[in-house]
Amino acid sequence: MSYITKSPWVIHYDGSSCNGCDIEVLACLMPMYDVERFGIINTGNPKHADVFLVTGSVNEQNKNVVKQIYEQMPEPKVVVAIGICACNGGIFRECYNILGGVDTVIPVDAYVPGCAARPEAIIDAVVTGLGILEQKRQALASGELLKEPEPEAAVAAAEEEGKEEA
Repeated sequence: MSYITKSPWVIHYDGSSCNGCDIEVLACLMPMYDVERFGIINTGNPKHADVFLVTGSVNEQNKNVVKQIYEQMPEPKVVVAIGICACNGGIFRECYNILGGVDTVIPVDAYVPGCAARPEAIIDAVVTGLGILEQKRQALASGELLKEPEPEAAVAAAEEEGKEEA
């Protein structure tokens, strides 16, 4: 992590979870795990955040909120899906109102499976995300960072491809 030139700021959003993963995210901020020793600071403003931590699955009511928070974050940015619900919808994926994991709405850079995800795994994913963030910063500085594909477009393309094969 010696390549980090400023303290990474994270913003946390609870999509629609049971709060198990939220408690584990907060445990990362407590003295036992103390992510602030890495310089990581929790913020409530997406315009200051580098890393977007999302817990819970995405539904019709919160998909626009997730998109809005993501769009308000400055480039480069990293998204970490925390918990099995954020990864693929988890135990709620068959519910009528659940769209699926976070990657159905915004691009995700790191996944933390688990129910509930352990603080050690969350910290590991954030540190992995910081490496990805640095790669994106270098690519942005050299003009190589391309616009990320829209997740909904990628899902629609995959569905069309599946229909053609059938």
